Amino acid sequence: MENEQVSLPGSIELMKKAYEKLKASDVMAACLLMEQALELDFENEEIKYALKSVNWWLENTRRIDEIENPFEKGSFIISLFKQYHIFLEHLNRQSDSNFEQCQYAVRFFVYSKALFYFEGLLTNPSNQNDYGLLLFVGRCYKGLGNYDEALDYLEQALRIKKEDAEILAEVADVNALLAQLKTAKALFREAFFIDPAKIEIRFLESALILKLRDKVRELGFTNGQIADWIPVYGFLWGVFSVKRELKQMEAGRLKQSIFSLEAEYESNPAKRDILKPRLLNHYFWLIDHCEISHEDSSLVEETLLKIKVTDPDIYNMYAG
Repeated sequence: MENEQVSLPGSIELMKKAYEKLKASDVMAACLLMEQALELDFENEEIKYALKSVNWWLENTRRIDEIENPFEKGSFIISLFKQYHIFLEHLNRQSDSNFEQCQYAVRFFVYSKALFYFEGLLTNPSNQNDYGLLLFVGRCYKGLGNYDEALDYLEQALRIKKEDAEILAEVADVNALLAQLKTAKALFREAFFIDPAKIEIRFLESALILKLRDKVRELGFTNGQIADWIPVYGFLWGVFSVKRELKQMEAGRLKQSIFSLEAEYESNPAKRDILKPRLLNHYFWLIDHCEISHEDSSLVEETLLKIKVTDPDIYNMYAG
């Protein structure tokens, strides 16, 4: 809900200048302007919220000057996002609003500052095939809203590191932000099949995946379980609706993976919370492959029975 408090004219101008300074990576100047605004309007919730946010970044980026390697500098800034989101959860519990203008300025500061370090490295030809660097540059451009540029770098990274779940998810995310939903759904499904644990959900931004994440969370899964259950419910709810026929070698690997997962699921009860959604997702892929390629229908029936035994509720949702 938006905060209905009316800001005083002087504080409004100071906050506008503060946000511009923040976006220009001048955190100290932004902080000073916000302190001046607070002196004029000391009960303003947005100013207090923004000042706490900026002070957090000011405090946590102090050691960046101690880091010599530009890639490590940029990586360090982006890595702080995880801690910042934990801080925000606490801050948001104390406020009626998350003050989007503040969050936009913070995001612009983080990604533009990190991009400054990363782009400097790309001037060296030896770094232009570094998929990790290309991934970070693409992620920064996405965070700044430059989706075409982001897609270019992310697709370069994917050509170097094929079948990488993290890069695939980022390419899918940008496609979703560009309203290329069919491509996005197909790539998200691929990414979460390859390795859900490797996908950095906190860096994904499209409504397509965030709404799915939130709906899965509402079912009671913990943050550590959500990534594994996203492809299961994404399939059941029709979000991951784009299917493809597997190549013969891929189908063989899928069947071997199912065999290995089934063996581990039976022998290691302590890991079933992780193994169950992965096994179910493999079953869905196998059924899709059989139906598209018109393989023996008995394999479909056998797989459906395995789903029913593994999780009756999921089977009822699928069969119903």
